[in-house]
Amino acid sequence: MEEGKRQKQIAGLMQEELNAIFQRLNMSMMDGGMISISSVKVTPDLLEVRVYLSLFQISDKKATLKKIEERAWEIKKELAARVKTQLRRIPELRYYLDDTLDHVFKMEEIFRQIKKDDEGVSGEGAEKLPEA
Repeated sequence: MEEGKRQKQIAGLMQEELNAIFQRLNMSMMDGGMISISSVKVTPDLLEVRVYLSLFQISDKKATLKKIEERAWEIKKELAARVKTQLRRIPELRYYLDDTLDHVFKMEEIFRQIKKDDEGVSGEGAEKLPEA
């Protein structure tokens, strides 16, 4: 189902405010890596916000996600102070790992391997043609 106009507006507002909150609470850099909010999705009833986090150069992603969830109340309190005039109810925040960056790196590695294999095959084929 496609998101409605209000859902998109709320999602944009939430992403902007959550980015500012993460920076203010020094949560954009944790465990020697960087955390960024890659996307925010809002349910049609506007009561739940799904925050997709991209974790860069963090070895234990589940532990980092747990640390963020432990500070969820603090984040929600800060968010409520910032958006209380725009929303009647402050939605529940749910955090998810966004692994699209991992998929991109895996795909790039596969493409590099394919290209390397193709160069090896075409190089061998080129050598055999003049001999025949």
